[in-house]
Amino acid sequence: MKNSKFTSLFLLGAIILISSCKDDSNNTGDPSTEGSTPLSAFDEFNPDAVTISFDSDEITIESNGLPNHTSPYWAETEPLYIDPVVATRLTPGGIGSRSITVTVPSAPEIAASTTATGLGAIGISVTGVPIFNDQEGDNRPIEEMIVETFDYAGAHNGPSGYHYHVESSDVPENTVLSHDDEKLVGILSDGFLIYGRKCNSTGDNPIDLDVSGGHNTSTQHSEGDDFYHYHIINEYYLGSIIALFAVDLQGTPNNIM
Repeated sequence: MKNSKFTSLFLLGAIILISSCKDDSNNTGDPSTEGSTPLSAFDEFNPDAVTISFDSDEITIESNGLPNHTSPYWAETEPLYIDPVVATRLTPGGIGSRSITVTVPSAPEIAASTTATGLGAIGISVTGVPIFNDQEGDNRPIEEMIVETFDYAGAHNGPSGYHYHVESSDVPENTVLSHDDEKLVGILSDGFLIYGRKCNSTGDNPIDLDVSGGHNTSTQHSEGDDFYHYHIINEYYLGSIIALFAVDLQGTPNNIM
């Protein structure tokens, strides 16, 4: 026991010595070294659709894909069904239950190089609905005829189910989703949170975003601590819509299954 105690004290002293001798001269404010994902952000996720599990240095987000807002893509027999208020035509199919899962680090880091997003889910929103980029099938950009199919939530139905492409509309029916505000939108596959167009730390559209719409500041969830996160970039697409995320990921993407 004495030898074990001596070994523990020796190791503790070595750790303290190493920490005190650490060279901080190269600390340039790299956001990958400043702050973990604030856990209170996950309180914003729809509890009827999303389950959050914490395991050491990883967070797993599971969803059934069923949003907590109205849409014409619900079956007419469902209580959240409404007639279209934005869409002028609908894609085939509708909202249905499925399984969506991603596991991300609790302290995601900026990668050595960025990663382009592809077709399919690139994140999970606070409602439980998957987030897609600004591309449609065959890797073609969203076109006017596709925009016609978006409901006020900025979503439509596709082969993989109901999903968001663009920022929600400013209509009375929208009581849940972000529209030119600071609300949490969701989490992307690299583990970084994405917020609306405005920044909680300034109350306005941020002017210090990187090419991916990210920066290192506090939010309403971080109790004044800075951490890296994305914002919807305040740029109109096709003159009338704003893509949720149409740029490269700054972190390392994880598979959304």
